Amino acid sequence: MSAAHEDGHFDASNDARYEASRRVTLVSVVWNLILTVAQIIFGFVGHSQALVADGLHTLSDFVTDFMVLFALKHGRKDADQEHPYGHARIETAVTMILGIMLVVVGAGIAISAGIRLSSAQTFVVPSAMTLWIAVITLGAKEGLYRYTMVVADRFDSNMLRANAWHHRSDALSSLIVAAGIGGSLLGFGYLDSVAALIVALMVVKVGGELAWQSLRELIDTGLDVEDLESIRRVILSISGVKALHLLRTRRVGEQALADVHIIVDDHVSVSEGHQISEMVRAALVRDIAPLSDVMVHIDTEEDVNVPSCAGLPLRDELQKRLDNYFRDIPEARLIEHMRLHYLNGRIDIELLLPQDAISPSTTARKLAEQFAAAVRNDRDLGKVDVHFH
Repeated sequence: MSAAHEDGHFDASNDARYEASRRVTLVSVVWNLILTVAQIIFGFVGHSQALVADGLHTLSDFVTDFMVLFALKHGRKDADQEHPYGHARIETAVTMILGIMLVVVGAGIAISAGIRLSSAQTFVVPSAMTLWIAVITLGAKEGLYRYTMVVADRFDSNMLRANAWHHRSDALSSLIVAAGIGGSLLGFGYLDSVAALIVALMVVKVGGELAWQSLRELIDTGLDVEDLESIRRVILSISGVKALHLLRTRRVGEQALADVHIIVDDHVSVSEGHQISEMVRAALVRDIAPLSDVMVHIDTEEDVNVPSCAGLPLRDELQKRLDNYFRDIPEARLIEHMRLHYLNGRIDIELLLPQDAISPSTTARKLAEQFAAAVRNDRDLGKVDVHFH
């Protein structure tokens, strides 16, 4: 477990992120409620299709604000048996739903405005008060955008960025609405519907981009090339790592997970190999910002394009074979330890015997040759090294 997890900094950061995100979203809820009511009521009363359309856009933001609050509350839950990787993707799912909602709302507004523009009916000029509502909405939405984006950048939250850009799209749409209403007041009655159509297309574009980004995350799209190169550099900087392959990454909410195979010397101990892998993991979690956890697999060779060791026997089965092969070698009963090396599709064997296994009738070299000759016909076995102490 990384130091960040052990000393509590990760949890403290999560709490601060949650509280700040919750606060900015509650502010957004209040303002979206006020603006929605004002836009829709004054839009109907003042005969402005564009202002009503903008009010529906704001209403969609009001609804999605509650979805964001839901995601913030449940997405920060710890991992459990059913969700071993945590609940961070709740944020991703909410962002995707939010994007789809914007596409649907935008398409509906665009169709309505298009029908009105294509019909032969006389355009109703909106009242002057609708222009003031549009201008007030523009200022409020731009303020919400800037406030939300500050918090999103501080905690690297894509979900809050998505919500911030909803505010910015509302601000832009309010600018267009204001221009459309102003044009209508000057005698160009169709500009209100034109403004409504432009706003709708903007909403569809923003929603489509958000939904596509979330879909990429849900299907485990990896980190970008720059992040991958940074990960490789960190791994290769760790002492004992000879090379790496099969590096894979995926995003889980605002965090990312990775797994990688690292190659170490083929004669290091299991504990040393484990220590090297732990150093790799700790360095990646510390130095690569999105990574929250890394699974490190230890290899002793490039196992991608070499003969596989998958079908080779484990120690218990191999021991039965060797007992049979060594039955005619008296010194075999003196073997104190056997180390196995699974390399290049075969098993190399190291035998450790006491020094007194060497007698006047046999030399160390002759004894080693006997052990090697005994296994020569077994295609699963490679070289046999004999050591004495």
